[in-house]
Amino acid sequence: VQLQASGGGSVQAGGSLRLSCTASVRSGRMRAMGWFRQAPGKEREFVATIRTDGGYTYYKDSVKGRFIISRDNAKNTLYLQMNSLKPEDTAVYYCATAQRVIQSALRDPEAYDYWGQGTQVTVSS
Repeated sequence: VQLQASGGGSVQAGGSLRLSCTASVRSGRMRAMGWFRQAPGKEREFVATIRTDGGYTYYKDSVKGRFIISRDNAKNTLYLQMNSLKPEDTAVYYCATAQRVIQSALRDPEAYDYWGQGTQVTVSS
């Protein structure tokens, strides 16, 4: 499985960006598809994920109400719409997929099997 992430860039605080992640396989083969991020000097952290069975979505508390995760099955593509961006959102963003993952592990990077290459998001104040 190959994942190709794109859409990062530099914006001012309050701006918006939409990240995309195209998978080489049908998303239905994966149990969950998610976004994680890693800022310099920090560990990779969960941002949002979507279950392929039912479309349930889950978010990091600090992005709730600002970010929206979605997917287009026909295009095998995962999206992350990021609004009202803040400087603390600055990081490299990674998309990832999990073939099998239990509910309690949806926010755990270790539960995801395949990762994209990352795309930089920089938010200036």
